[in-house]
Amino acid sequence: MSGAGKSTLLEELSRRGHRVVDTDYDGWTLPDGTWDEPRMSALLDDRDEVVVSGTVINQGTFYDRFDHVVLLSAPLDVLLERVANRANNPYGKTAEQQAEIKRYLDEVEPLLRRGATTELDGRRTVGELADSVERLLTG
Repeated sequence: MSGAGKSTLLEELSRRGHRVVDTDYDGWTLPDGTWDEPRMSALLDDRDEVVVSGTVINQGTFYDRFDHVVLLSAPLDVLLERVANRANNPYGKTAEQQAEIKRYLDEVEPLLRRGATTELDGRRTVGELADSVERLLTG
C-alpha cells in the first residue's frame, strides 16, 4: 500500500549493501500496470539475492521464484498521514487518491496478504524492518 514504507525500507536495504529494485520506477511496470515479464525473469535469473518491491496484477506469476513474499502493512490513518506529508512522491495528496488508497486497503491488501509468506508492520522503525528483511535473506 502507498505510504506503508516500502521506498524508505528499500533505501535502507540499499544503504546496507543489498541489491534492491523498486518496480514503480525505471520501466519495470508496463503501461497496462503489469511487470515487464521478460525483464523481471532476466533479473531473477541473474541475481542470487535481490529485494523487489511493487504491487501489480501479474506479480503472482513470480511468487515461485521468490524465497519470501513480504507484505508491509499499516493502518489507513498511518498511510494517509504519510502520503499527505511526504515530499518525494505526489501520489496521495488529493481526496480522490486518498479514497483510492482506502479502496486498495479494503480490496487489494487482503489479496496481497493471502500471497504473502511474511507480514511486517510498517509502523516499526526502518531499522527494525530492515533487520527483519535481512533475517529473511540470511534465513
